[in-house]
Amino acid sequence: MKKLIFILFLFSWINGFSQRVGSFKSLRYDEDYSFLEKDTTKAWYPKMKFVPLSQNKTTYISYGGDVRFQYFYVKNEDWGEAPEDKDGYILTRYLFHADFHAGKYFRTFIQLQSSLANGKETVPSPVDENQLDLHQTFVDAVLPFNERHLLTVRVGRQELLYGSQRLIAVRDGPNNRQSFDAVKLLYSQSNFKADLFFSHFVRSKPKIFDDGFNNNNKFWGAYIIRNKLPFLQNLDLYYLGLWKKTAAFDDGIGKELRHSIGSRIWSNKNNWRYDIEGVYQFGKFAEKNINGWTLSFNTGYKFSKAKFKPEAGIKSEWISGDASYGDKKLQTFNPLFPRGGYFGLASLIGPANLFDIHPSLTLELKKTLLLDIDYDIFWRYSKNDGIYGPNVLLIYSGKNNPYKFIGKQFSTDLVYTPNNFLYFRWEFTWFDTGEYLKEAGTGKDIFFTGVTAQLKF
Repeated sequence: MKKLIFILFLFSWINGFSQRVGSFKSLRYDEDYSFLEKDTTKAWYPKMKFVPLSQNKTTYISYGGDVRFQYFYVKNEDWGEAPEDKDGYILTRYLFHADFHAGKYFRTFIQLQSSLANGKETVPSPVDENQLDLHQTFVDAVLPFNERHLLTVRVGRQELLYGSQRLIAVRDGPNNRQSFDAVKLLYSQSNFKADLFFSHFVRSKPKIFDDGFNNNNKFWGAYIIRNKLPFLQNLDLYYLGLWKKTAAFDDGIGKELRHSIGSRIWSNKNNWRYDIEGVYQFGKFAEKNINGWTLSFNTGYKFSKAKFKPEAGIKSEWISGDASYGDKKLQTFNPLFPRGGYFGLASLIGPANLFDIHPSLTLELKKTLLLDIDYDIFWRYSKNDGIYGPNVLLIYSGKNNPYKFIGKQFSTDLVYTPNNFLYFRWEFTWFDTGEYLKEAGTGKDIFFTGVTAQLKF
């Protein structure tokens, strides 16, 4: 409670800077505060965001961070399989970074992360708790061809984020964000971007500075973005490769070498928005040939002239599952490194062996207050595969279970953003279990509620 009061106190202190600084980015290293070079005020916050280290001010350092507190209460966690928790638990996350620039062509970015879980009945997972570690530390060297064409070489531990975060995300919803030890080439010009990278996923560990180099999980790829196209508006094309020393699916355990080829078309122009993405996967898992795929369709329309500016949306996903047990094929789709709260903050189900229909409605009660209501219906895509969590960990097997219907999820959340620095959210989720879950386990309905208070600076 004292920490929450501290955030509210800071709100009154920093509110005056919100219009001058602009919004923060999902990838904090993408923020640019060089415009503050000409700032003549003596306020402490602009001085923290731009600290000149040379007389001409081309060498400078910028500081920032993110503090988040969350309280969650879950009744019948894991559909009644987990120990009963009568009073809920608290998650806290601290992120602090320093961004050093030496002219236009060299920079170093360092970020520390501390994620803590208190009051859980079970041992916190690595996604919930990592006491303190070096989350990001990389160097950039920029090679300018001319003012419009830039090639950047980035080496070190870093976050990766691409597209709608269906396959590669920072995993901001859960308590512990994810990162990669990577070498990356970034090329950009006006309406074209291309990235090429090779990385090792950083395996989160619970203690202090123990997230060492992980040689058991390699991830590489190429991602191309083309903007302002006629008709399609925006187009993403990508190839992603994954090697895991040990992977587990409902049909076995073994080495995994998986290749993903995908495309995404998207737009958010005027009142219409749409996001359509398809991915095909192939490769080897143990002695099996991989043959997986997914297709996602997400669209919405905002009635901007109506009261509360309602936005109606509909989303649906077809995600392949394994066709049969014990054969030489694996059709289970692997979502790679997706955002943790894939179907809401409750994070009950992950995107593998799934078909869902997801209508939603968003109301703008005030400019700073949004109400979201959504309803999601889930089925297994294949009867011969189980259901998985957001981290592709098997929750329940599909063996000897003839039912496809998983259940229905109703969620609503109220989001209050008084300025660019502060974010408050309240969420309620009720999961009504279907035949599959009742056959697979205890099958109790889940009630989930959570409150989030977040400060970025």
